[in-house]
Amino acid sequence: MRHAVYGLPPVDLAEVPGDAVQLSPLIPGSARLEDLTEGSLDAATVLAPPGTIERRYVLAHTLRALVPGGRMLALAPKDRGGTRLAKELAAFGCHAADEPRRHHRICRLVRPPEPAGLAAAIDEGGPRHVDNLALCTQPGVFSWDRLDPGTALLLANLPPLKGKGADLGCGLGILARAILGSPAVTALTLVEIDRRAVEMAHRNVADPRATIVWADIRAAGTVPGSLDFVVMNPPFHDGGTEDQALGRTFIARAAEALRKGGTLWLVANAHLPYETALGAAFRDVSVSVQAGGYRVYEARR
Repeated sequence: MRHAVYGLPPVDLAEVPGDAVQLSPLIPGSARLEDLTEGSLDAATVLAPPGTIERRYVLAHTLRALVPGGRMLALAPKDRGGTRLAKELAAFGCHAADEPRRHHRICRLVRPPEPAGLAAAIDEGGPRHVDNLALCTQPGVFSWDRLDPGTALLLANLPPLKGKGADLGCGLGILARAILGSPAVTALTLVEIDRRAVEMAHRNVADPRATIVWADIRAAGTVPGSLDFVVMNPPFHDGGTEDQALGRTFIARAAEALRKGGTLWLVANAHLPYETALGAAFRDVSVSVQAGGYRVYEARR
């Protein structure tokens, strides 16, 4: 029996075999859900993502990959799409037993011979070009259909850079494209945990100076050393819960990667207390600009 799992469901809510194939794009090294052939899975466990378009895309692809009669367990927190799960699965022609448990909704079902509407959901959630961004993107990626205001503030205040650098948490490659507009930049490493964003960045950043890496910044060795600059708009949520340690980890990785005299440009929500972490890792720290609830920091090693 071939079993697949999407995400990291709570162990007390879903029992997942140790040999299950991981499919989450947020876990580097995972298999691509899109690459599974039709009818290649006997069973699947899905921690459904919170976004409606993204969730229906994942459910549809999983149903496509299951054999007729294959089993699916899909679950989500009630306030992050769980209350809609059974209805969405019913729209695909699936009768799901819906169980509330520990602030989640858990749906169990058997794949019908001919699920309905899979192609439409897959098309809606797939990669596309968004005109207002002038970029390739995909639902589920951070700020996939609009320019994040923090990124916009950093873009407006970033000076021309030079030498070797890195864009940590590069997303779709919006900052990277602006940075590579400077001919004085010799190399730029883009690091991103979301495989979908990495795939879109490969489309959006067509520059031989760019190296794009699918990796978790929390893992050591993900960023090259002796850099002249680092730019970043670090995340401060993990699985929907605020986690300020993520930003502090980004700051630590930047400090490790920069040469003496190298510069970090960081944008963050103004309420996040990053000054202590910056002050401990950098020689000089200043707020370059503050506007719209965001701050742009310039920190020098």
